[in-house]
Formats: sequence, C-alpha cells, structure tokens
Amino acid sequence: MDINKRVTEIFDELVHIRRDFHMNPELSQQEFRTQKKIQDYLNEWGIENYVCAETGVVGLINGKGSGKTVGIRADIDALPINEENNHSYCSLRVGAMHACGHDAHTTILLGIARIMKEMADSEDSINGNVKLFFQPAEETIGGAKRMVEEGCMLNPTVDYVLGLHVMPYIEAGMVELKYGKLNASTDSIKITLNGASAHGAYPDKGIDAIAMAGSVITSLQTVVSRNISPLNSVVISLGRISGGVKDNVIADEVKITGTLRALDDDTRNYVKQRIKEIVTNTANAYGGHSTVDFYDGYQALINNDEVVDVVKENAEKLLGKDNIVFKEFPSLGAEDFSYFSDEAKGAFFHLGCGNKEKGITSLIHTDTFDIDEECLKTGVLLQVENILSLFGR
Repeated sequence: MDINKRVTEIFDELVHIRRDFHMNPELSQQEFRTQKKIQDYLNEWGIENYVCAETGVVGLINGKGSGKTVGIRADIDALPINEENNHSYCSLRVGAMHACGHDAHTTILLGIARIMKEMADSEDSINGNVKLFFQPAEETIGGAKRMVEEGCMLNPTVDYVLGLHVMPYIEAGMVELKYGKLNASTDSIKITLNGASAHGAYPDKGIDAIAMAGSVITSLQTVVSRNISPLNSVVISLGRISGGVKDNVIADEVKITGTLRALDDDTRNYVKQRIKEIVTNTANAYGGHSTVDFYDGYQALINNDEVVDVVKENAEKLLGKDNIVFKEFPSLGAEDFSYFSDEAKGAFFHLGCGNKEKGITSLIHTDTFDIDEECLKTGVLLQVENILSLFGR
C-alpha cells in the first residue's frame, strides 16, 4: 500500500471526523457520545473493540505475522472552557471545548486504525498486532492508569507504545522529539498546622498557627534552591492557604495545599521527605504540631531512547531533517501517557499544529485554540510508519 497516497485519500473524511468531535466536546468521565462514535467507526471498519475505563475504548487489529504488538494512545476528553473562535465547527456545548487538541488525537488514531486494518486485510497483511487506546479523563483523574489496571496492555501483551500531542508553537508538518525525561510526576501536598487559640490581645497564651505557616512557607522555598541541584528541575508550588476564625483570635489551625513536580522517583521521594522534615520541625519549634499528606498524581514520563530513534528515523524520511526539532528541557507539566510507557517501551512526541500565516498560534488550554488540520495527515502517516518499523524490532 502507498501509505502517503491512502492518507491523502481519506484526509477529507478525517477533517469531517475531527470537526464533529470538536463541535461535540465532552468533559472527563462524560465521553459517552465520543465513545459511541469511536466504536461506530471501528465496527464499520471491522475492528474488534471493547469498552475500557467506563468511557474509553480499546481496539485490536491482529496481523498474520509473528511481529511485536504496538499500542497507540489518543486521549479523548475536552476541557471546561467556552470557545471564543468564529468557525463553522466551533463547540456547540456551553462550558466545554476541545482546547487541548484531543479531538485531533482521536481523529489521528482513527485514521491509523483504518489504514492498519486495510493493511491487515490485504494479501501481505502486517507482521504484528496493533492495539488502539482511546483514553478518557486525561485532564482530570488520569484515565491511562484505569485502562492499564483493567488490562489494556495484555492479551496480547504490548511490546511498544506510542503517543503524541499537538502543539501550536510548532508549525504543521514538523515534530518535536526528546530523548529521556519529557514530563514531570505530580503529587498534591496537604499540610495541616495546629497550634492553640487565644485572645488576640494575649498572644503569649496561644500558639499562633498563622505565624507557624509563614515560617513553613518561607522554609519550603529553600528545598529547591538549597537541597536540589540547580541542574535538576523540581517545583513546589503552594496554591491555597486557609486558617483562623476571627480577627482578634489567635488561629489554632492553618491548612496549606499545593503541588510537587519532579522528573524522577528518587528526587520525588527525597523532596517529600524534606517537606515532611521542614514542616514537622517548624511546627515543633513553635510548640505546635503538624500533619503532611501527599496524594499521588501522574508518574514522570520518560521516553525510551530506542523508540525515539525509530520515530526520529521515520520523521527524517517522511518530513525531512529540517522539520524535526529537539526539545531542550523537559516540561514540569504532567502527561498520564506515562502509565502506558511504564508497562512497555514507549515514546511520546509533539506534533506541530500551528500555522502563523493562517493565524493559528493560540496556545493549548485557551478559548481560541485551533489547529491547522494538515497536521492530521502528518500524525497518521508518521505513526503508521512507526508501527511498521517497530513490528520487526
């Protein structure tokens, strides 16, 4: 099959599919219409599929050879944003918009599914299996973890897994790659500081939890600047603080919440330990006491160099070296593709969707975000080639 020609032939249909998803966005854990549309397409093309993680879908394409099993992931949920664009295909739902490009990711995976199924049904077939992961709830609870826990990486066992994300700061027709660390792990932090209340006129009779909190907040800033190498990126951001009951009463309790971002588990665990030590010792010094709780978010996303090499080689062949850029530093943002790549060798890369000449420059998670739909071609073509390359490794 001439893959480039076939992608061009189905391009208009891909645009139609993407615009339909864009007009009908669904928030995390509410992706029921999206799920049905995905299953309708897979059923139409004769692709085995089943529901996973309640609103997600897993598809399976079996080849006739003895090659590897390659998984491809697309996230399908939208964001709680009102769209402010003026296109014929704008969101029809108040308070929901595909402002992160998941409609494009879903469409690209459907295009991949159609072409791989056609190849599997041809005389030459394909030398391996393809698993299709249409993942819900990337923007909230992390649907990837739920899919993995429900066995999506098994039967057959996935050997390699690939994912992508559209990025408007990169022009359509280009890709951005990175070896090694790409995205940070996430943990929520909850700190409770307890003192003793007293009349504001007699502060010596109490233990001021607000004064305690001030010292804790200041001291925690030194973890990154004094306990971590400046060459190792870590973020501790405290976003909320609450405490006290009245202006003239010494506060007996203050609660502080925030987020911790790190790029490897050793650093992640060390920073947690330091946070606990600083909070505990500061509270003790004031005569109070404290509790520190961490709530795990996403794992750090670390690309496998072997798989990145495959993507790089295919991108050079299909797009040209001038259309490949390498990300210099990892992002402290989160990406739950990491749950898939923790189970199999994986690579996640960025697909250019911007076009300065057309005015398509708005960043993701904004109410004017849009894509140059030519990126759909690039995404399908490159991922199909990546799958075929990985079959024989």
